Formats: sequence, structure tokens, C-alpha cells
Amino acid sequence: MSVIEVFEPAMCCSTGVCGPDVPQELVDFSADLEWLRSQGGEAARYNLASEPVAFTGRPAVLDFLQVSGSQGLPLVLVDGVVAMTGRYPGRDELSRWAQLAPQPAGRAPLAMAPRTGEGCCGGSGTC
Repeated sequence: MSVIEVFEPAMCCSTGVCGPDVPQELVDFSADLEWLRSQGGEAARYNLASEPVAFTGRPAVLDFLQVSGSQGLPLVLVDGVVAMTGRYPGRDELSRWAQLAPQPAGRAPLAMAPRTGEGCCGGSGTC
């Protein structure tokens, strides 16, 4: 099975799924990664703000950043090869890269949990 690595722009928390205005693409991607892992797939996710060493230790990532800058992120590597840039992959792409059986289209939309006023970007601190 292939190893999928996602190099993301700087976000206030490890998944970007925090705070009052969470982009739906991050909610969907987080759910798709959890699904992939539940199917036995291997995926790693790196945030530029909290894990810069993951970026500097990979020549393909450094080369990409020199050409595109952080504005070109996210960057997806599959077994060390650039597979996608500039957007998050969907479940079908993750499934194909991980060599899993194709999944039927459609899934129930996810809703965010209510804000508690605590934690990363929850309103009682700085990010």
C-alpha cells in the first residue's frame, strides 16, 4: 500500500478544523483521511506552522516551495512523488493512491461541533 503525505499551509491547529469559520474542504478532507485510515491506508499530514522540519527534510517539498511558495500548498506526495498541488484530494483519489477498492459516490455531509470557547481558535486564545 502506498504512503500518502499531505503538506499543508500554516494553520492555527494541526487539521485546520477549528475556529468559527472552518472551510468545508478541510472538514471533508479530515473526514476522508479518517476514512482512509479506517480502511488500512497510510497517510501523514504536515502543517507548515507546527511541523516545519517535515517540509525542510524533503527535497521534493523544498523544490516545490522554491517555485510556488506556500501559496501553492497543499502539496500531496504519494510514495515520495508529487501527486497533486493546490487543492485537497477527494476520497476517490485517496482510495486510488492507497490502492483500495473504489468507493461509491456521495456521503453524508459533516457538521461542525458547536464552539466551546476554548482551545485553538475557539475564541479564548490566540492562534
